[in-house]
Amino acid sequence: MSTIQDVFAVVMAGGRGTRLHPLTLKRSKPAVPIAGKYRLIDIPISNCINSGIHRIAVLTQYNSASLHRHLSNAYQQVLHGSLEILAATQTPDSEDWYQGTADAMRKQLAEISTEGAEYTLILAGDHVYRMDYEEMAKFHIEKKADITVAVHPAGRADASRLGIVQCDPDGRVLSFIEKPSTPEIQRKYISRNDPAEPFLGSMGIYIFNTKTMIDLLTDHPDYVDFGCDVLPAAIQSLRVFGYQFNDYWEDIGTIRAYYEANMAYTQPDPPFAFYSMEFPIYSHSFPLPSSKVVDSELTDVILAEGCEIHGAKISHSVIGLKSQISRGVRIEASVLLGVDQHCPGAENTSIPIGIGENSFIEGAIVDRNARIGKNVIIRPFPQGVELDGGSWFVCDGIVVIPKDAEIPDGSVLAPDLPIAYPITLKDSTSLRVNVIPGGEPVTRPVPRFGGQNAR
Repeated sequence: MSTIQDVFAVVMAGGRGTRLHPLTLKRSKPAVPIAGKYRLIDIPISNCINSGIHRIAVLTQYNSASLHRHLSNAYQQVLHGSLEILAATQTPDSEDWYQGTADAMRKQLAEISTEGAEYTLILAGDHVYRMDYEEMAKFHIEKKADITVAVHPAGRADASRLGIVQCDPDGRVLSFIEKPSTPEIQRKYISRNDPAEPFLGSMGIYIFNTKTMIDLLTDHPDYVDFGCDVLPAAIQSLRVFGYQFNDYWEDIGTIRAYYEANMAYTQPDPPFAFYSMEFPIYSHSFPLPSSKVVDSELTDVILAEGCEIHGAKISHSVIGLKSQISRGVRIEASVLLGVDQHCPGAENTSIPIGIGENSFIEGAIVDRNARIGKNVIIRPFPQGVELDGGSWFVCDGIVVIPKDAEIPDGSVLAPDLPIAYPITLKDSTSLRVNVIPGGEPVTRPVPRFGGQNAR
């Protein structure tokens, strides 16, 4: 029987991540920081290392500079040069960028084929989970499968956002549908005798017999995506099986999902622990000092290295690398991504990097290198609210301060406070919101957030 040494892993990391905007304004989705010191891309690569897979390629495309930097710093020594970055590129045969997951693999088949691996493992670069891929590979071999797709139990509320796989009792995939929208359609794809989670959702993780994959992609140049094109067609003529994974798995696809996942990790007994001696999550190790906390109160906080906190009260929050938090600050249920090694723009502003004195932040995400002035108030909006304030955003009610943004002293970003501007939402309800002092009311449409207009 073949071993894990016959597996070559390919991580799909070229996604634009529009639903994670504005965290993806200056980075690709897999490069988004999470849980204080990690990046999303660290999860699949760590799973590979812990599973004994040391031949890995990462396919990159959009806003990839910081991702390339992170991969080089974090893994080249750990993997002894066996991690390869395959960036999207124009060639004499194709001037197009990656059009989808299958198209990306097709454009890199020459590089992938040179590995000579019997099996190719395809992974997403933006999910949080801990999986031993060797167990999935053994399942694939035992079933004599051509393709194996990892599946996860799913409830009715999740079915409309996932590819739903229907399997027989032996695990063979009978049918597949992408994001079924109605209960009538969903009922046709029930695979589990569990009223709470009757479906099996595709995790976007596949093991292919490499020759099978090459034949499919070369014989069908119109196949763009594995989930939408390759898998439904392969079911008709090939042995396709579903490998059921029952542990924690989270698709960090939206700002709301990202925020709630980080909040869950701050719990005393989190659903996913980044620390594990047996199955650790690796990342770039910065030469930073221990964090310094002076005259402060911290409750249920993830605190990364290199932070300085003076006279603050912080609860149920994630505080990222090198965060600077001043006296009198209160932070509740928020995610601070911290500070990069290099912070541009310091010479052009009087606002220090970090959180200024006596500011209050609740229900927010503050991206790296953001400068929050003194006496700033940030509070969450009702769920569903979407606003574009230029140097700040509201995404599904969560206030997001983008990377390198500045919020001046005294700014109030919160609903239902006095001296406020009216905001009209798409459902015709009314909301009042303060903006940055001296700024204009938000008047431009924001189509990237579902076409809602703020006035």
